[in-house]
Amino acid sequence: MMAELQPLPCAMRLLSAIAVGVLLAGPSSAAAGDAPPGKIAVVGAGIGGSAVAYFLQQHFGPQVQLDVYEKGSEGGRLATIIVNKQQYECGGASIHSLSLHMQDFVKLLGLKHRREVAGKSAIFSGEQFVLEETDWYLLNLFRLWWHYGISFLRLQMWVEEVMEKFMRIYKYQAHGYAFSNLEELLRSLGGETFVNMTQRSVAESLLEVGVTQRFIDDVIAAVLRSSYGQSVLVPAFAGAMSLAGAQGNTWAVEGGNKLVCSGLLKLTKANVIQARVTGVSLNSSDGKALYQVRYEDDEGQGSAFYDMVVIATPLHSGRSNITFENFDPPITDFPGSFHPTITSVVHGYLNSSYFGFPDPKLFPFASVLTTDSPDLFFNAMDNICPVNISGTFRRKQPQEAAIWRVLSQQPLDKQQLKTLFRSYYSVQVMEWQAYPHYDSTKSIPPIILHDNLFYLNGVEWVASSMEMVAVAAKNVALLAYNRWYQDLEKIDQKDLMHKVKTEL
Repeated sequence: MMAELQPLPCAMRLLSAIAVGVLLAGPSSAAAGDAPPGKIAVVGAGIGGSAVAYFLQQHFGPQVQLDVYEKGSEGGRLATIIVNKQQYECGGASIHSLSLHMQDFVKLLGLKHRREVAGKSAIFSGEQFVLEETDWYLLNLFRLWWHYGISFLRLQMWVEEVMEKFMRIYKYQAHGYAFSNLEELLRSLGGETFVNMTQRSVAESLLEVGVTQRFIDDVIAAVLRSSYGQSVLVPAFAGAMSLAGAQGNTWAVEGGNKLVCSGLLKLTKANVIQARVTGVSLNSSDGKALYQVRYEDDEGQGSAFYDMVVIATPLHSGRSNITFENFDPPITDFPGSFHPTITSVVHGYLNSSYFGFPDPKLFPFASVLTTDSPDLFFNAMDNICPVNISGTFRRKQPQEAAIWRVLSQQPLDKQQLKTLFRSYYSVQVMEWQAYPHYDSTKSIPPIILHDNLFYLNGVEWVASSMEMVAVAAKNVALLAYNRWYQDLEKIDQKDLMHKVKTEL
C-alpha cells in the first residue's frame, strides 16, 4: 500500500502559526445465514492490506482464514533504507495527530511514538527564501501577516472546517455504518460540498474564501510539492488533507512506520503469501460465488479459491497487471495514472552557498520546501533522523556530513547533486509511484467490483495518506460484513449525525 511522502517532518511546523446507492442489494452469496466467510484473500500488505485484514478479522472472527498476497515487503510504500547501519524512512514519513486509526494501531501493537528532533524550515524560490521559520512563534506569526495579510487565518478556518466534518467518520464507523461508494462516504461527512471538492482545485477553493494568489504561489504550492509532488491544481479535498498535515502536530513510529503493517499482520495471524497476483476470476459452487485468485511466486504459477477478495493495491495504469475474468459486466481498466516521486537519500555535506549561506555553520534550516519554479529541479529536501532515536541523539550541525532526503520529479544527475552538496559519500535512489496523478482523471473508482470483491485503494483518488487508507480499510471491512449478513440498514444511510446521536 501507500507510502505517504507527506510534507517533510520539520515542514509540518512551518505553518504552525496557522494553527491549523450503487449496488445496494445484498449479494447473492450473503444468504449464508450465520456462517462467516471461510476464506478471504487480501491483495497487498501495505497499510491498506494490513489494516483491512485486521478489521475483517475483528468483524468476522478469528476462525476466518485470511491470506494476504504481497510480492514485495510488508509495508508496501512504507519503507526504510539503511545508511551507515542506521535505518531511515524513505517512504511514508509522518502521521497527523488526528489520525485516530493509526493512533489505535500503535497502542494496540505496543509501539511507541518516535522522539521528535527540533528543526526549522523555509521555502526557497530558486533565488531566495520567501519564508523562513524562526524559533519564536510570535515572530513567525508576524512574518506571515506581514507577507500575506490574513490569508493564513483564512486558510486555517477553511482547513479546520474540512477536518471537523471529516472527523465524523470515526463516529459513523464506531456505530458500524459503511458506504458502498466514496461519493456516499464524502456526502455523509460534508454534503455535496465534499463531493465537489474532488472535482475542483485547491487553488480555486482557497481563492474563493479570500486566500491571496501570492500565498497560494508561495506557501500552498510548497506544501503540495513536498507532499503530493504536484501543483496547486490538485483537488481541493486532497489539498485540504495535505495542508492539515502541514498545520498540525505530526509523529512517526519508533523503529519505522512499516512496523504498523507487519504488526497488524502478525496480530491477525494472517497467512502472508509472497507472490504477485495476476488475476481474479469468478466461479460458482452450489449457487454461491467463489473467486479464484491466480498468482506467481518463485516456484511458478498457482491459484486458490475464496469467498471474498479485497484488492488493497492500486489498479491503475502502471501500478497493476491484475486481470478480471468471467465478470458481467466486465471489470475493465481504471482511468488515470500514478505520479512518480524520486526519493534520493544522500549522505553528504550540504552546499549551503546554493541557498545564499557561504558559511555552512550559519545555515539554520533542517528542511527546505520549494515554490513551483521552472528553475528548480527538486521539490523538497530535509535533514532526516534515523527511525530509532536515542535520548542522546542530536541533529548534525549544518557543516557536518548528514543524511538528507531529496524529493524530485526526475532522478538527480551528477551536476544537480553537486549543486546541492559540496561532496557526498553515498546516494541511494528510490522511485515511487507514490500518489495518483490528479490531473489525469476526475473519476473516483468504485469500492464494490462484484458481490464480495472490493477495491480499497480507490480512496487515494479522494486523498492519499496513511490515515485515509486506514479509514477506507475500516469502511471496506464494515461494508463486507454488512453485505454478507444483509444488514442493509448499516449501508449508505442518510442523516447519520442524527442517527448516531439517537443511538447514544
